[in-house]
Amino acid sequence: MALLDFINISTVSAVVSLIGAAGIILLPKPVDKVIMFTLLEGGFLGMIVAAKYLDVAMATALFDPISTVILLIAIIKINDVRKEKLKAQEEMNIA
Repeated sequence: MALLDFINISTVSAVVSLIGAAGIILLPKPVDKVIMFTLLEGGFLGMIVAAKYLDVAMATALFDPISTVILLIAIIKINDVRKEKLKAQEEMNIA
C-alpha cells in the first residue's frame, strides 16, 4: 500500500478539520482562533463534498462567511467591553 493511497479529499479534509479544532483549543488569542475556525470550516466543507452532499455543501459555503463575520463582530464587542471594564477599574483605584 502506497502512501499516496491515503491522500484523498476525505483524509485531507479530516486533517484540516483536526488542525483547526486543535488550534481553536490551544491558541490563546481570539483572532488566531478565528483563523483556526476558518480552517475547521474548510475541512468540514471538504468532508461534506467528499460525502457527495452537494446541496448541503452549497448552503454551508453560503453560511460560513456569515458566521465568521458574526464571530469577528462578537470578538470586537468583547474587547471593547473588556477595555471599558479595565478603564472603570483604574478610575476606581485612583479615587
